[in-house]
Amino acid sequence: MKSQLIGFLMNFWISFSPALYFHSGEREEKCIIEDVPSDTLVIGNYKVQQWDIREQEFLESAPGLGMFVTVTTPTAEVNLLSKLYGPQATFSFTSYISGEHVICLQSNSTRLVAFAGSKLRIHLDIRVGEHFLDEAVAQAKDKVNEVNFRLGHLIEQIHHISKEQNYEREREENFRKTSEQTNSNILWWAIVQTLILISVGIWQIKSLKDFFIAKKLV
Repeated sequence: MKSQLIGFLMNFWISFSPALYFHSGEREEKCIIEDVPSDTLVIGNYKVQQWDIREQEFLESAPGLGMFVTVTTPTAEVNLLSKLYGPQATFSFTSYISGEHVICLQSNSTRLVAFAGSKLRIHLDIRVGEHFLDEAVAQAKDKVNEVNFRLGHLIEQIHHISKEQNYEREREENFRKTSEQTNSNILWWAIVQTLILISVGIWQIKSLKDFFIAKKLV
């Protein structure tokens, strides 16, 4: 039971911090989708390195290398963020509506080493709803205030977890409504098909009866 609880907590916290890396070419845009509740802070950290796929080693980055970072809302009507950063940076934004936010990164460089197999490797770490604890501030306070400070941070994290749970319940309710609507549509379509088959059968029987009467077979 204890090991299951630890595994659940690890999976839970990992879901808030997806770290990954991917390769990108010159001016090639790469996007990921984050499903975020409303009024939630999202913090992203990335680091760009030039990677030789053939030799499996890092190369010296091109001078002036940077990344355009754009964040689009689920409605695709508003860009929450659109900014040029350096080869290593931290960006953040706060969602104002719930849904799938699209985070895109695109290199500004066209001066990569000119041979086949040279790519940019982008290490990306996205943290949703995590407010970092300022250790310097915490250490500067006395023990009582430090406990209060850490307790306030913990309460903030609990509020985020509660918000995330409410969002998951909302998604579950929407999914249930969609499923019920789909099942209802399937039921009505089956009823319509049955009525059509019955109507066609009655019409065929009537046509056959009229044919026999016309031929004076009955």
